Amino acid sequence: MTVQPTAFKSDGDMVVLREGSAGVLLLNRPKALNALTLDMVRVIERALDEFEADPAIATVLLEGAGERGLCAGGDIRSLRDSAREGGDLGPRFWTEEYRLNARIAAFPKPFAPFMDGVVMGGGIGLAGHSSHRITTERSIVAMPEVSLGFFPDVGGTYLLSHMPGEIGTYYTLTGNTMSGAEAVYVGLADVRIATKDWPTLRKAITQLPPGAAANDVMALLKTYSSPGPVPIADHKALIDRIFAQDSVEGIVASLEQDGSDFARKTRDEILEKSPRGLKLALRLLRLGRASSSLKEVLQREYRAVLEAYTTSDFVEGIRAALVDKDRNPKWSPPRLEDVTPPMIDRYLAPLGANELKF
Repeated sequence: MTVQPTAFKSDGDMVVLREGSAGVLLLNRPKALNALTLDMVRVIERALDEFEADPAIATVLLEGAGERGLCAGGDIRSLRDSAREGGDLGPRFWTEEYRLNARIAAFPKPFAPFMDGVVMGGGIGLAGHSSHRITTERSIVAMPEVSLGFFPDVGGTYLLSHMPGEIGTYYTLTGNTMSGAEAVYVGLADVRIATKDWPTLRKAITQLPPGAAANDVMALLKTYSSPGPVPIADHKALIDRIFAQDSVEGIVASLEQDGSDFARKTRDEILEKSPRGLKLALRLLRLGRASSSLKEVLQREYRAVLEAYTTSDFVEGIRAALVDKDRNPKWSPPRLEDVTPPMIDRYLAPLGANELKF
C-alpha cells in the first residue's frame, strides 16, 4: 500500500521521519522495487544513530514506497556493471550492508519492518533480522540468489539454516517464494496481518510510549494477527527426509526417486539453477547451522561474496534474469558433477587483513 509521509530528511531514495514516538525509514525507489543502494545503507545507518540515541523514539518502522513491496533486494544491476568493469562497488556495498544487517539484529529498540508485497534478497537482510516482523496476505518473500549464480547472503544462510527441519534447505536450493503465512511458519516473520489493518496498527505503533517493551509491541502486533494457509507444511515430511542430505546430487537423485508431482517439480526447479551456486549455498547453509552467531555467518558470507563477485556466473545470472531477460543463463561449469570441492573451498578462504570487521 502506498506510503506518502512528510519527511524531515530525504536524499530522494531514502526518507527518514518521525511520527509520534516512531522513527520511520522509508525505502523510496518504487520504480526499482526499492532496491537497496550503498547511499541508502548509509542513510539508514545515520538514522539509526539518531533513533537509538533519542529517548523519545520508542520504535523503528521500516516501509517501502509504492504498491509493489518493501524491497526486492540490493541494486544488483549496478553491482553487475561494476563487476564487469573490474570496479569495487561490490566490496564497498557488502561491507556496509553486512554491518547494517548485524546492527539491525542487535538494535536495542523494537524494529518493525512492514513486509508487504515483495521482500527478497537484501530486503530480507533488512527485515529478516528485525525484532518485530510483519507480513500480509500480499507478501512474497524469498531468497532466490541461486537463480542468479549466487547464494543467499546478508545473513541469509543463518536465517535459512535455523528454520525448522530442512525447510530452509528447500527454500535455499529452489529459490522459491513463500507467502506471509509461510514466512511466519518458518520463523522468518513474527505475525501476518491483513493489509487493510496496517494503517490502524501503524498509528497504534506510533503512539506507543517511549521505552515501550519489546513484549508490549509484540502483544500489540498479535492483536491484529490474521493467520493464513501454509501450503508448504503439507510437504514438510518429504522435505525433511530428502533435504537432510549434504550433497546437491543426493538431494536431486532422491527427489527423482520419490516420483511425486511435488518432488519432480522441485527437482526441475533445482536443476535450473547455477550448479556452482547450489553447491556453495548448501555448504554455507550447513556451516551456518553450526555457527554460534550471525556475525560469524556474515563474515563467512563476506568471504564468499568477494569470490562470487569475480566469477562469470554472477554476471551471467543477472544478465539472463534482469538485463536480457532471456531466462537462459550459461552456467560455468554447466553440470553439478563438474563443480569440485576445491572450487567451493576458494569461497571460504580467510581474507586476512581484509576480513569483515564490525
